[in-house]
Amino acid sequence: MKISKTNPVFLGCSPSYWSFCAFLQSFCLCAILLMGQRSGRQERSKKLELALSETMKAETEVQNNKDEVEEPKAKDWRLTSVFGVADLKNGAIGLYNIGQSCCLNSLLQVFLMNIHFTGILRRITVPPYDSGKSRNVPYQMLLLLEKMQCGKQKAVFPEDLARCLLAYKVKLFVQHDAAQLFLTLWNLIKKQMRTPELVGELCYLYTIGVQEHLVCQKCSLETRRNSSMLTLPLPVLDAHYSMLKSLEDCLQYFFHPEELTGHNMCFCEQCGMKTPFLQSMKLVHLPQTLTIHLKRFCFEKSADVHKLSHYLPFPQDLDFSAVLKENQCEADESEKASWQYELFAVVAHSGSTNFGHYCAYIRSLTEWKWYCFNDSEVREVRRKKSTFLL
Repeated sequence: MKISKTNPVFLGCSPSYWSFCAFLQSFCLCAILLMGQRSGRQERSKKLELALSETMKAETEVQNNKDEVEEPKAKDWRLTSVFGVADLKNGAIGLYNIGQSCCLNSLLQVFLMNIHFTGILRRITVPPYDSGKSRNVPYQMLLLLEKMQCGKQKAVFPEDLARCLLAYKVKLFVQHDAAQLFLTLWNLIKKQMRTPELVGELCYLYTIGVQEHLVCQKCSLETRRNSSMLTLPLPVLDAHYSMLKSLEDCLQYFFHPEELTGHNMCFCEQCGMKTPFLQSMKLVHLPQTLTIHLKRFCFEKSADVHKLSHYLPFPQDLDFSAVLKENQCEADESEKASWQYELFAVVAHSGSTNFGHYCAYIRSLTEWKWYCFNDSEVREVRRKKSTFLL
């Protein structure tokens, strides 16, 4: 699922407080996406590399004039001209399953329903040769987007993009892990975007900044290291294998300091020996679209893997500055002021570790309605309460 300052996303469980709760009870959410409107966002170039369809032009105008829209439900013609990746006249567009591609289809819908991402995608440099075009993931995603926006059918075949991904060892007819495939797709997109400005905007849109801390418990020597993450991989069990009861609990536990003792002790240069350490991670920066990955797979001593399917409630709105403690953050007040998110999408999995099915629940950023994308089948879903379950 994704969370953004206007839109979050979660990769993982199932929201049973919706009117489609009976259908979702067999699902386990893998990812949550949240989205938010950060202040100080980079200005985008107005130059477009491809001729745009009328729908794309309308979507571009929405983005260029978003600061003028004060209320999400304002009766503005620009918002009614676009429906995420699909033309309103045609309705939402699905993707046919072409060989256990439900995980790929769900993630593609999450990417392409994010109008901030498609705003970047439309400005890529087109490869000059056919051979380059067929192996360029951003370009093939752009062609798929155009096909979805201009088509009259209820679903389209993503075979050209799938053939492109096959060259990078993203196979069909296998069950993918949503979080791993999301990382693979994002890295391919970033690597093949030749314009530094677009790479910077893509990183701004999705990348999380953290600071890792290690403190020797014997001499108090402290080391710090800044790093970045594409998702927040939240555990759903604590150290005693007890189930965490909410998304907020998972966040608190993820950023809670951990003692490294026994076999986990680290070598201290100042002490000249292995000593107990206190390890912690502090949040430095959150992106415009935040992806939370719920770690639903548990490794047992027998080396067997099983899926954790218990319910995990999560809110539609999330303020990180209110959830995390002061010592769990390494950011100034202006940065924390933008840490407010709304739910944007959920990627859900049903079945076991070896066999299952993915679908995505995504909120249209232009219609403000929720839709279930289940391969070629797309339908509107209605939420009854403000709380969701993963």
